[in-house]
Amino acid sequence: MLFRQLFDAASSTYTYLLGDPASGEALLIDPVFEQTTRDLSLLQELGLTLKLVVDTHAHADHVTAAWLLKQKTGCQIASAAVINAEYVDLPLHHGQRFGVKGVELEARATPGHTDGCMSYVLTDQSMVFTGDALLIRGCGRSDFQQGNPHTLYHSITEQLFSLPDSCQVYPAHDYNGRTQSSIGEERAFNARVGGQANESDFVGYMDALRLPHPKRIDEAVPANLRSGKPPEDQLPLQQDWCDDLRITYAGVPEVGLEWLMAHRNGVTLLDVREPAEWEQEPLPAYLGDTLQIPVGSLHERIADIPDVLPVVALCRSGRRSALATNILREKGRPQVASLRGGWLALPQG
Repeated sequence: MLFRQLFDAASSTYTYLLGDPASGEALLIDPVFEQTTRDLSLLQELGLTLKLVVDTHAHADHVTAAWLLKQKTGCQIASAAVINAEYVDLPLHHGQRFGVKGVELEARATPGHTDGCMSYVLTDQSMVFTGDALLIRGCGRSDFQQGNPHTLYHSITEQLFSLPDSCQVYPAHDYNGRTQSSIGEERAFNARVGGQANESDFVGYMDALRLPHPKRIDEAVPANLRSGKPPEDQLPLQQDWCDDLRITYAGVPEVGLEWLMAHRNGVTLLDVREPAEWEQEPLPAYLGDTLQIPVGSLHERIADIPDVLPVVALCRSGRRSALATNILREKGRPQVASLRGGWLALPQG
C-alpha cells in the first residue's frame, strides 16, 4: 500500500492518502478544502486515481474538500450515516467494510467528540485513523457538538484500545508536531485515558477543561454538513488565463507544449537558460520570438518582461524555469507558468 501523511498548518489537520499501486486507485481521509490543489497534484504525480474521500466526522476547525474533490475527479464521498451530510454517496455504519481496490478499511463508530465520529481501521489492523476521538497523548474535546465524555471514554477503551498494541495510530490533528503513535503507547501513556485511568478520572479531566470554541466553527460545521460545498456565490473560480494549468506537488504552475503551441501568440515565452546554452542548444524556430533572461539575473530584470501577456518560462529540464516562475509570482506576476519538461521535451529538428 502507498501511504502519505499530509498536513494543513492553518488547522493542524492531517490528511491521509492511501493508494494501491497495482490498481492505481486511492482514497483520501479528512481532506482540507484549501489543500485541494496540493492533494490532486500528489495524486497525479504518483499515478493514482482518486476514487473515494472519507471524513472522520463533521469538523469544526476546517472545511472538508470532499465536495470539491468529487467535482474535480468524480470520486465518491463517505462519512458516518448518523451525520446525514449532503452529497454523501456511501453512508457508513459501525462494522462496515469499505475502500478501494487493494485498500480495505473497517468503520468503527467512536462517538463522544461528536455523535458522528468514526475511526477507520485497516483490515489487517496495522493502522487506525482515529479522527478526533483519540489523539496522540490526548483526545478530542467533548464540550460541544453532541460531545459526551462518558461516551468518548467507552469509544476509546472499547473500540480503539481493543486493537493490537502494535496498531499504528494516525489522528486527525496534532498541535505539537507529533505524527503518529500506537495503541500500546496510548493505552499506557495517554494523558487523559491511559495508564490506570478509569471512567471517573477521564470524565473529571474532560469536565475541567475550559477551551475556547474553534475559530471557524460557525462556518465549518454548516459547510461540512454539505460535504464542504461552498455557497453558490463563493464557488472557486477557474483559472481564467489557462485551461490546462497544472500545479505540481512542489507548488509550481506548469503548462504543456501542446497548450503553449495553441496559445503561442498570447503569451511571452521566457528562456531562463545561460547564454552559452542559447548558442549550443537553440530553441526550435517553431517557438517564434523568445525573451532571454538567465534565471540568475531575473530578480534585477523583472522590468524587462512585458506585463501585457502571461509568461511561460522554460529551461533545459524545467527545474530552473520552476524557480523563475516562483520568482515572478513573488514579484506580483500571477499569470505565469513553467513549460513542463523544458527544452528536453521539445521536438527537435
